[in-house]
Amino acid sequence: MAGRPIRTFTVLPHLPDKLLKIRELAYNLWWTWNPDAVNLFRRIDPDLYEAVENSPIKLLSSTPQSRFEQLENDEGFLSHLDRVSRRLDDYLKAPTWFGTKYPTPAEANAQRPLFAYFSMEFGIHECLPVYSGGLGVLAGDHLKSASDLGVPLVGVSLLFRQGYFRQYLNPEGWQQERNPDADVFHLPVAAETNADGESLLVSVPFPDREVKARVWRVLVGRVTLYLLDTNVPENGPDDRHITAQLYGGDHDLRIRQEMVLGIGGLRALRALGKIPTVCHMNEGHSAFCGLERIRLMMEEHKLNFATAYEAVKAGTCFTTHTPVPAGNDAFPPSLVEFYLGGYARALGLDRYSLLALGRQEPGNESEPFGMTVLALRTSNTCNGVSRLHGDVSRRMWQKIWPGLHVSEIPITSITNGVHTQSWLSPEITQLYDRYLGPKWSERPNDVAVWRWVERIPDEELWRTHERRRERLVAFARKRLKAQLHRRGATPADISLADEVLDPEALTIGFARRFATYKRGNLIFKDIERLSAILNHKDQPVQFLFAGKAHPKDAGGKQLIADILKQSRRPEFRRRIVFIEDYDMNVARTLVQGVDVWLNNPRRPMEASGTSGMKVCGNGGLNFSTLDGWWVEGYQGDNGFAIGSGEEYPDTEIQDLIESRALYDMLEKEIVPLFYRRGTDGLPRDWLRMMKRTISSLTPAFTTQRMVEEYVVQCYWPSNRRYIELTAEGLRRASDLAGWRQKLSQNWSQVRVMGVDAEGADPLHVGGELDVTARIHLGPLHPEDVEVQIYHGLVDSLGEIADPQTVAIEPRTLPEPSANGDGVWIYRGRIPCRSSGQHGFNVRILPKNASLPHVFEPGLVSWGQ
Repeated sequence: MAGRPIRTFTVLPHLPDKLLKIRELAYNLWWTWNPDAVNLFRRIDPDLYEAVENSPIKLLSSTPQSRFEQLENDEGFLSHLDRVSRRLDDYLKAPTWFGTKYPTPAEANAQRPLFAYFSMEFGIHECLPVYSGGLGVLAGDHLKSASDLGVPLVGVSLLFRQGYFRQYLNPEGWQQERNPDADVFHLPVAAETNADGESLLVSVPFPDREVKARVWRVLVGRVTLYLLDTNVPENGPDDRHITAQLYGGDHDLRIRQEMVLGIGGLRALRALGKIPTVCHMNEGHSAFCGLERIRLMMEEHKLNFATAYEAVKAGTCFTTHTPVPAGNDAFPPSLVEFYLGGYARALGLDRYSLLALGRQEPGNESEPFGMTVLALRTSNTCNGVSRLHGDVSRRMWQKIWPGLHVSEIPITSITNGVHTQSWLSPEITQLYDRYLGPKWSERPNDVAVWRWVERIPDEELWRTHERRRERLVAFARKRLKAQLHRRGATPADISLADEVLDPEALTIGFARRFATYKRGNLIFKDIERLSAILNHKDQPVQFLFAGKAHPKDAGGKQLIADILKQSRRPEFRRRIVFIEDYDMNVARTLVQGVDVWLNNPRRPMEASGTSGMKVCGNGGLNFSTLDGWWVEGYQGDNGFAIGSGEEYPDTEIQDLIESRALYDMLEKEIVPLFYRRGTDGLPRDWLRMMKRTISSLTPAFTTQRMVEEYVVQCYWPSNRRYIELTAEGLRRASDLAGWRQKLSQNWSQVRVMGVDAEGADPLHVGGELDVTARIHLGPLHPEDVEVQIYHGLVDSLGEIADPQTVAIEPRTLPEPSANGDGVWIYRGRIPCRSSGQHGFNVRILPKNASLPHVFEPGLVSWGQ
């Protein structure tokens, strides 16, 4: 009968004692970046392993008991199992970079660092489908490198039962979505339990109820990822649905998801006895964790909001990922008040103060509540994900720090990377083991090691690459046949799939999220010209496309439909294939097998992009507009560029110009270079560029380098500031809060009363200009401020485009004023290091030793 309650129990595959280590290996995703471990699972049943989507957990539950009995007596398999198990044990016990650089404090009561990395999605492997695209895959690679480096880090996210959607195309090429439920039994997760052995549940406060979330554990080498799941009997139907779909639903569902992630995620860590010293918010989705840390600190230490805010901010880092305003979550004020009104009262905040935390202009009642703004206001380090994106982000969020030059906005950049070993083909890995030695995998960002790529014989590198291209073509044909069968194609059409693509032709890949600014159809601007390139008698070219559009992005879906339509043209049938249902498995096969990776976003819309980085270590060449990471990677001899980094106000003109540049580069550079062969049949010039791309780009764009930068620039300084501010009963946090309040109350009185300059005009290079400033500080003192001379060359608009600063000191006691305080006299000098028209001004900034930098308060007073 419907609705009848049932009791559940679990049945696990029975593994003989000799095979028990298989389960341990399957539940630690370390295996995903270790080819020998992958081969171990494939050895159980290669066909079944592919049928269960490369999932060892599904493999173990689907393998007949008779097969385990065979393996129990297979000495070769047992030896393989023992080798992989020992390798995992050695890995977990080995000394690490972090342990060497930041040894554990000797004091018994010393607070040990713990960094909590919050992200809405994590793409570790396709067997754990809780990711959508680049953001999640980056987060997954972040965990892997944190594990390799021994960083004391935990991940926090949600366990989406339906993950991200599965894609298929209807006969017209329009994207359709399926959302199959993931059976937790078949995921590499384990339930956390409480002291009574029951599933650990945490509560998240909602307006009229407490929402419960179960906590699951995922092992990623040395690092643990915790996933929260609201699909529990204690919740009503709507709340059980909170963790159903990644990026599904409306604003109402999104804010509930982000409350569970930020508030529930922090509560889960505390319930597990893990108190982070630093929280890193990967995008603004988890920004509520800052508010929860403040609330907990207020409750435990009987503090006011201002003091707890200072301590929490000191231990918080934030990374922004999107240069598109629409990509930053923002909620209507009424929705924020509904869900967080009662929570705000626990923080001692009124409506205005709560909403101000999420607004660029706190007093603007029409501005929505932005999660990125909340994250920026509650973090002491903020960064974009490439140098160009850092500059774009500073311009996007300039209103939060009014009065500062855009170059001084306190948003820096740490360029993304990829976890090298996760994306390399087994064949290229073997080549590196043979010719680079073991250090390449231990230190994948060591430039010196990668110079040994020149030792690899051209013949070996080329044959290895040709085998991978052949495998890619076979994979594409197999997928295409399945796609055609699903669409109801005729047997004749399906059989033609065996004839598409040429294993020896120049193969170009384009795979990513389909958004309009990424211009997936740019290559089709001139069909006749494209046809001539693809169908050249002696130098054919072929394209493989893959990617998903957001379910609500009609523009992105139209791009996919256009590509499928073009691929059906008679002249393109054998040269263009769209592979449906893009995931990490498809991505690995593509980046390992293509000759060229195409990327043509409209600059500067690509924050970073990481798909092209995955190609580098495999020897593929990038062909991209100078946007995102490629601005830093392109050196002229290690890939190809579309244009020279121009930006156009008219997108139609931009698309036309850059499509022509794309065709020109293919016709004149890329295709001739690929097909220029020596008497031995080898493309020596192409191989030279392959080796150059491997040696120059692979070590530069790794998550190992990236995570090291996060530790050095963000985690460790934040950890130190957090410990300093929370020591001695949070004395320094309290002092800083009091100082900030004094600053806020009196800053209106801080002003530059006058500026005098002494010296002849013109001056000469090597000279100095003496500057005297009369500074009114009101009740503040010189130790509360930093007075600077702001100077530099003046451009044609009368602006200082590249400002320099000189800090100056008070030289005389304050002159008394009518209200009892005084005017301080500051003196300094401007060094004249270059000729030209120079300009200067004097400004006053707040200064406190407990601040991360003088720009953090967002206050500045300029001379008139």
